[in-house]
Amino acid sequence: MDPGARADRRTDGRTDTRRHGGQLALRRASATRPALFAAALLLTAVAGAAAAQGTVSASRAAANSAAAPASYAWHLPRGFPTPAVPADNPMSDSKVALGERLFFDVRLSLNGRYSCASCHDPARSFSDGRAVAVGATGAPLPHNAMALVNVAYNVSFGWAHPQVTSLETQMLEPLLNQHPIELGVAGRESELCAQLAADPGYAAAFAAAFPPPRASPPSGATPVTFAHLVQAIASFERTLISGRSPFDAYVFGGDHAALSEEAKRGMALFFSARVGCARCHSGFNFAGNWRDSEGTTGPASFANNGTSATPMRVPTLRNVALTAPYMHDGRFATLDAVLEHYSALARRRASGERLDPRLPQALLTDTERAELHAFLDSLTDESFVRRFASRAATP
Repeated sequence: MDPGARADRRTDGRTDTRRHGGQLALRRASATRPALFAAALLLTAVAGAAAAQGTVSASRAAANSAAAPASYAWHLPRGFPTPAVPADNPMSDSKVALGERLFFDVRLSLNGRYSCASCHDPARSFSDGRAVAVGATGAPLPHNAMALVNVAYNVSFGWAHPQVTSLETQMLEPLLNQHPIELGVAGRESELCAQLAADPGYAAAFAAAFPPPRASPPSGATPVTFAHLVQAIASFERTLISGRSPFDAYVFGGDHAALSEEAKRGMALFFSARVGCARCHSGFNFAGNWRDSEGTTGPASFANNGTSATPMRVPTLRNVALTAPYMHDGRFATLDAVLEHYSALARRRASGERLDPRLPQALLTDTERAELHAFLDSLTDESFVRRFASRAATP
């Protein structure tokens, strides 16, 4: 991708089986180098009817009020759009710092042993390495813990709930869920806030993150509230942006040596019509539709990949090599097993099983699987992991 490339904003439609086109993952600027021009072509899916839909225009007006305030300095990877931010929870450095501290604090759990990082370990790109997540009491949760990488761009959150459309709303689930318990804050919100308010460091951090309106007279009300706790953690999670992988160096930085020849062949397969990985894993985040400060590119992307009775949300593939095991139920321990699953779908289709037509249509050879694996490995952003190297996940 030439310097000056920008994220494409064509709609991904509904990412459904009736779709005959594809979303442009990126849009090419003026082509001056043949190799980068070829990379741009690989990233461009076939134009189709979905590209003409007006989802972006319709949703953009509704999202304009959620644009991030200019006072916050985002440090975004090249080619990444500015994230959307709720109007009632503007970003600030002090709020992000508070949210990071809360994210790793075991005091949020009912037994003082678990934190948000227990299910979202920075070393695993904020996933947890388990087939399904486990709550503070040891009870298994329904699904695999999704990696939090680039959640600032999600249209919805969780594997199966398209109605959960903000990080603030999503945060209520692990904090308040009771069947099963995750962190176990339900019923002890006031107690938790009193505990935090009694900590001078936290009291000062909340006051800095949530100052009273300038026009308001002093009220004496404490800024340490449950709502502010939720907003602070959501603000921190919006900063978990990863986009400095070898793939990004090759596509956005023009570094031809960033990808091996094997990974380049895997990239060609990934975006090919025959293999078709990009029919679901499209866009700069490899997760289908996204939301940014200009609006959404379409509804949250869901797909049925042959592992469940109902469609599940398409997860990002960024840092995917760090987030095993895979799928909503963690059934596949390795990327090789995932690739074998998708290759085997051709046999299932040949036996008469009805499958989502976006899925691979042909068997993959051993060589092709190795090439795809090499490309998926190239989506790993080591700098993202190093950013939180000093943070240890709790049990």
